[in-house]
Amino acid sequence: MKPTLLILAAGMGSRYGGLKQVDALGPDGEALIEYSIYDAIRAGFGKVVFVIRESIEDAFKEKIGDQFSDQIEVRYAFQEINTPIEGVDDIPEREKPWGTGHAVLVARDQIQEPFAVINADDYYGIDSFQVVADFLRDDCSPTNYAMVAYRMGNTLSDAGHVNRGVCETDADGNLTTVVERHKIQRTPDGITFEDPDETGTLEEDTLVSMNFWGFHPNVFEYLREDFIQFVKDNRDQPRAEFYIPLIVNRLIQEDLVKLSVLSTDARWYGVTYQEDKPMVQRAFRQLQEAGKYPRPLWG
Repeated sequence: MKPTLLILAAGMGSRYGGLKQVDALGPDGEALIEYSIYDAIRAGFGKVVFVIRESIEDAFKEKIGDQFSDQIEVRYAFQEINTPIEGVDDIPEREKPWGTGHAVLVARDQIQEPFAVINADDYYGIDSFQVVADFLRDDCSPTNYAMVAYRMGNTLSDAGHVNRGVCETDADGNLTTVVERHKIQRTPDGITFEDPDETGTLEEDTLVSMNFWGFHPNVFEYLREDFIQFVKDNRDQPRAEFYIPLIVNRLIQEDLVKLSVLSTDARWYGVTYQEDKPMVQRAFRQLQEAGKYPRPLWG
């Protein structure tokens, strides 16, 4: 069975200042997300599921989904601020969506096979998709998940600080924990971070999560159970977010799953800020000039 790619594309793009999921970044107007889909198709994925907001559905389909629907099965799921989840009878009022864990949950009915999860506004690199596709086909199981990990120095923005999930692994290369670090940036003192209760420095080759996960579909029930409890615990916290690493850390700590860390030297690209856009556009021109992608992409 071919694996599925789940793309989280419902974010508001508040720091970037626009709907960056469909912004033209490639030499022929391609959106960043299109390169991930192209990489997934050639790596052997059989289906792509987009999590979007209903308000952008028409624009998203016109710009993105209709470009390659003849090459891979395309489906949609919708995440709004209070999209209901089975088992949560009374979702409290919110100021923002419930986060990436909730975004995965809303796609539950669309996925029955091993699947990868990525952000719509990140470029992950060609080899990363092949590595995770091989894992999902050959090694994924109800007790074995995976994550693609990047070198910290390959994921920073010159335009401002970023947040990253710093990974720790055991001797066998399995993830032991993901610690969210905030306000990470290059400074004269090296790569620094600034958390609410801690500051420090990080090494260039520190492994970080860029929200590229490989899951067995049994993760949906774990997510549902934890989301029910999260809503109960955060009923009075209208901005609390249910992140994917919360469930991953819990499953690892309770020895319910092992999570293989698939490290890569690939360069990550993203558009966290508007100022990132010219750099990303140059990168895609260079990749196409080097023959990594055809021009036009879907020609």
